[in-house]
Amino acid sequence: MADLLNELFCPLELTGIAASITAALGVDAPQQAEPALEIMQKFTQDKNIDRVLMYNPDAVGLWLFGKHTDYFTPVMLNTQLTLPLKTVMPSVTPVCFATMYTGAVPDVHGIKAYRKPVVKTDSVFDALIRAGKKPCIVSTGEDSMSKIFLEREMDYFIVGTPDEANAKAVELIKEDKYDLICVYNGNYDSVMHKVGPEGEEAMQALKHNSAAFEMLANAVKENWKNHTTLIGYAPDHGCHEVDGGSGSHGLDMAEDMNIIHFYGVI
Repeated sequence: MADLLNELFCPLELTGIAASITAALGVDAPQQAEPALEIMQKFTQDKNIDRVLMYNPDAVGLWLFGKHTDYFTPVMLNTQLTLPLKTVMPSVTPVCFATMYTGAVPDVHGIKAYRKPVVKTDSVFDALIRAGKKPCIVSTGEDSMSKIFLEREMDYFIVGTPDEANAKAVELIKEDKYDLICVYNGNYDSVMHKVGPEGEEAMQALKHNSAAFEMLANAVKENWKNHTTLIGYAPDHGCHEVDGGSGSHGLDMAEDMNIIHFYGVI
């Protein structure tokens, strides 16, 4: 059965996430976004959601959840919806995050290789700004989420490390002024490329991501008691091991294309 599952792609697609986020907030979808996912609409409807926290760990594939489920326990305990998704090709970071937050395929949003231009296609961030809401991005260094959604009338907090990004996100939650906070962590991806997806240091990074998500969820529970918040653990693509024991991604294969999202309402 495991071998069979590795040959299959998830039927739900990453393109549905953008419109699902805006629908949860009662805002029109980005202009070229694919329709919201029906399961997400049912999950969020009638909940009066007015805040969203999106935690974006890089390169967490569905197969990692299937094989190392216990590493995701802190995530599952803080969410109610587990959502397997198919990402887009090529399955690399800027392409996939451009799709996640525009709801459009690469041929539409324009990033079709590993490069980091500013996306001109309408995005979740633009949709929220038009609706009078305040989004922000918390990311690191020269990473994709620090680059591809620049030039919007919104705030960007670019710091040195994933831990600094998470600490900054907690500060912003306490400030209680943003309707959408997107937090990017690239630590698992960075280590995985060096030691392989299941190398000891990579697995520690995966565990660290779950702990970071739990910390952010707890900050939301403590500081956004007057809001109803959709929280998401939302990676961009998966990964696979290559010869020599290192890791990679970017191929049209189940390990790279199938990802796992988790969503909760607090």
